[in-house]
Amino acid sequence: MRVFITSLLLAFTSLTVQAEMNIFACEPEWASLSQELGGDKITSYSATTGLQDPHYIQARPSLISKARRADLLVCTGAGLEEAWLPLLQRKSGNADIQVGAAGYFMATDFVQLTGMPALLDRSQGHIHAAGNPHIQTSPIMILAVAKALTNRLQQLDQANQAYYQQRWLDFEQRWQAAIERWQQQATTLIGMPIVVQHDNWDYLISWLQLEKIARLEVKPGVPPTVQDLSNVVKQLKVTPAKLVIHAAYQSPRASNWLIEKTAIDKRVLPFTVGGNEDAGDLFSLFDNTLSLLLEPTK
Repeated sequence: MRVFITSLLLAFTSLTVQAEMNIFACEPEWASLSQELGGDKITSYSATTGLQDPHYIQARPSLISKARRADLLVCTGAGLEEAWLPLLQRKSGNADIQVGAAGYFMATDFVQLTGMPALLDRSQGHIHAAGNPHIQTSPIMILAVAKALTNRLQQLDQANQAYYQQRWLDFEQRWQAAIERWQQQATTLIGMPIVVQHDNWDYLISWLQLEKIARLEVKPGVPPTVQDLSNVVKQLKVTPAKLVIHAAYQSPRASNWLIEKTAIDKRVLPFTVGGNEDAGDLFSLFDNTLSLLLEPTK
């Protein structure tokens, strides 16, 4: 009898483990959001870290193995992962995460993108035909994705629909309160003139009502030349800016060159969860971003 009961307990434990939904996230922000919404009903894994450029990742065997076991693929989309995600999907052999399957979730499908290029010409750098995919820099965008992701979790795991609904309502309440707090803190940033290294801050700029004066990269994703940077210096003499910002995963060389030639300050922002030690989840990501932007300038 004892052996029989033990066998039943082991079988129950096995079923409990198997009941967890495996989520393969392409970026840390979506792994963090999945955990917020899924709680103990899911396990989330991020293919990238906050210190990696999500454009350029290799479909390594370890990633293929993770993707093979995934019930749900949560990525940015809009071409951000086009260099590696299709290969990863194909090599995984996992029908659940292929395009069109219920386990295929692209965050940018649920928001309105900006920055669609007028001309598609790869000679002009890393251009995203569908628009700017870096939506995780806006908490407004994240809220829209969270609602859609909740619906997808409920679709895939109908036995726990009520649980996911409660997790969503709790997250929505806390996130809306955080947005109000962040916007109150950021009132002094409205209209602040800034320079960006790459056009990956457009949604943050729009949300905080910053003013983008210049971009260091003439061609997206292509390191600027000395002449490119010299042109920015000339532009700043006419239209001054207070900050140059770049993501933690990006090389600081161009920004450092600029601050040596001008009186401008630099801010290295986390860009996503794990971009620095203080950005451990979605809430602290924006707490830290605002804190850095609000630091006194020269």
